[in-house]
Amino acid sequence: AGAFLLLRLVALGLMALARRLPRPRRTAPRLALANIHRPGALTPSLVLSLGLGVTLLVALAMIDANIRGQLTRALPAQAPSFFFLDIQNGEAGRFEAFLAREAPQGTVDRVPMMRGRVVSLKGIRASDYKAPEEAAWVLEGDRGITYAATPPEGSTVVAGEWWPADYAGEPLVSFDRELAQELDLAVGDRLVVNVLGRNIEARIANLRTVEWRTLGINFVMVFSPNTFAGAPHTHLATLTANGAGERIDEGAVMRTLAKEFPMVTSVRVRDALDAVNDVVSQLAVAVRAASSVALAASLLVLGGALAAGHQARLHDAVVLKTLGATRARLISAFSLEYGALGIATAIFGFIAGTISAYVIVTRVMRLSFTFEPGGALVAALLAIVVTIGLGLAGTWRILGQKPAPYLRNL
Repeated sequence: AGAFLLLRLVALGLMALARRLPRPRRTAPRLALANIHRPGALTPSLVLSLGLGVTLLVALAMIDANIRGQLTRALPAQAPSFFFLDIQNGEAGRFEAFLAREAPQGTVDRVPMMRGRVVSLKGIRASDYKAPEEAAWVLEGDRGITYAATPPEGSTVVAGEWWPADYAGEPLVSFDRELAQELDLAVGDRLVVNVLGRNIEARIANLRTVEWRTLGINFVMVFSPNTFAGAPHTHLATLTANGAGERIDEGAVMRTLAKEFPMVTSVRVRDALDAVNDVVSQLAVAVRAASSVALAASLLVLGGALAAGHQARLHDAVVLKTLGATRARLISAFSLEYGALGIATAIFGFIAGTISAYVIVTRVMRLSFTFEPGGALVAALLAIVVTIGLGLAGTWRILGQKPAPYLRNL
């Protein structure tokens, strides 16, 4: 409804502007300007049909570019080659030595890992806690948790303070800031987690931002080391090539790993990234299919608008040809008319589509918006070409008609 109203206002504005502009001396521009604002002009119907199509095409192009950017360009240039899970505590040293021998061109990052379930937040049972949909997953089932003496790589403390390396007081926890805001948690609040069947109460000492897109090791909750002193746990590790030019023989590492550490689970990051790329490619096909439907619909509406004005165009062409207008001059006038309407409508569609894409990406998808004009400009230019092409295609046959049969019926 808003688009219809805005496009109606755009059409009225174009007609008012054309009515007030000075009259050109040359015949073709004068005819084109008069056709835009005269009674019964095609301006309202052309602007409406074309504007809706361009707005939707631009919005889809912008959304497509932002989604692809979030899922591809946002990934790190140097992602880990492997994630290794369930490394037993007693074999952690031997496992690192194994990786140093089998992949000397890689760097190993290893952290302790346990599984824990959130029991309560701020004294409220997790099952009764009112959590928004975006953060409810934190309270459902077991979560991976860890402990650390220093902030994990890829994290930045933004509220509160990190504990000293030799801290030995009450259990403390560092929480992801974004999720803490969703769960209405702040520094000083308390939570209870169940680890290995034992409930542990901890105070939130600080909030931190986490750059998950580095694909490094990180956790929603990081506890002070004294919280789990002496508790049995496993380790989680990554193997990352030292530089862009270094190559790890992933196949050899996996084969040898299966023999020497059969209980360790390895996850190839390349497989995960390939899966992401497949999803992105399928999503792009779906978006382009939707764009094609939008384009086809707008072309049908545009064709209907031109067909509705066929009789008026026929009348004009007959009278003008009788007065001596050539086909070239009429084609020039119609081209200027359709071109002016196409450009004005494309500008509106580009602006409206960009605003629509921004709202959808930031408010609905909750992603950061990046202005990507490439595909949107192509869509807008395509709309101009289509407008001129369809307009001229609809009038070409009219311009070839003999005036005499029609003059008898005037």
